[in-house]
Parts: sequence; structure tokens; C-alpha cells
Amino acid sequence: MDTINSTSFSPFGDAPLIGDHPAIDLINTVSMKGDALIDFWQTDDDVFRWLDRTNLLQKEIIPRFKQFELLTTARTLREIVRTLVIQEKEGRGGDLSQINDFLAQGHSYLELLKDASSKIQMVRRYGQKNPVQLLTPLAESAAELLSTGDLDLVRPCKGDKCVLWFYDRTKSHQRRWCSMSVCGNRHKVMAFRQRQQ
Repeated sequence: MDTINSTSFSPFGDAPLIGDHPAIDLINTVSMKGDALIDFWQTDDDVFRWLDRTNLLQKEIIPRFKQFELLTTARTLREIVRTLVIQEKEGRGGDLSQINDFLAQGHSYLELLKDASSKIQMVRRYGQKNPVQLLTPLAESAAELLSTGDLDLVRPCKGDKCVLWFYDRTKSHQRRWCSMSVCGNRHKVMAFRQRQQ
């Protein structure tokens, strides 16, 4: 059985998981670092680790594909989802054919298992013969967001130069920042300095 190579880390660290939805966290795997736009996914292992962190990876068997095959497929899915979210938010009605093609290639089945107390549980298993099948749970999450999510609550961070997005699940729906400790704090410091001048 293959395992995730935990010793191989992206030079940029791990992508933030602040989107409050897997499809939004997918979009956030590209971010700003200083003045440069960076991609947290540089290798297949970066994608495997991200899937593991988001609980979208079936760990029983970690498949291996041709080098960069998973990376290329994951980046493609990310751009499909990013484009659709932006187009739908702008009211332009995005082309669903690419995500539908992706979903059509997925393979899943239901499996019944008994837990420690012998209670029967139903679990959905996903094929892992190719990168598209491995990424099907993520594509399904994006489809769920686009079809039943409230896209009015999907917003870009208001931080200066920030490109991160979030699903505003706060009670008041007034969230403005990807993170209060990062962009929210920067805004407070900048506002304080402006008041002092």
C-alpha cells in the first residue's frame, strides 16, 4: 500500500482551509504571498496532502499515477470551479459541460459495513483508477455548492491584494475577511494608522 509522502512539502507550506466549503478551499489553493500569486500545489503529493487535510481522501489505498497527472487534473478542476463560481456570482451563467464531463467520469458505489457495535452503516466508496475518479468527491462538492449553495454568501476577501474566498456562514452574514487574524487585523492596523495621521 502506498502512503502519502509526508516528507515532501510544498515550498509555500499548506494552503489555508478557511473557505468553510471544500470547493471554496479548492479555489484557495492559489493565494498571494507578498506581491506574488502562488500555487500551493506544486507536486502530486501536495494534492494528496490537501485531499487528506480536507477529509476527501480514502486512505485505505493511496493510488499512484504518472508523475504530475494528479497535479494537472486537480489544477484543471480548480480552474473549472473557480470560473463557474465567478460566472454564476456575476449572473453570467457558466458553461456546465466541463464539470459535467468531470462528474461523468467518476465512479462510486455504496458499501455496507458494520461498526464496532455491529450496527450497519452505509459508506460511499469512490474509484481511484485515475485522477478524475480520485477527485470525484471534490467535483461533487463543487456541484453541490453550485446547485444548492447560496452563492450570495460566497465572497472574496476584502483584504488588500487578497485573492482568497470564503462561504459566509456567520449568523449576521457580515463576514468580510478570509481571516480576522490576517486580513482583518491588517485592515484594523491600517485604519488605526490613518486615524493617527
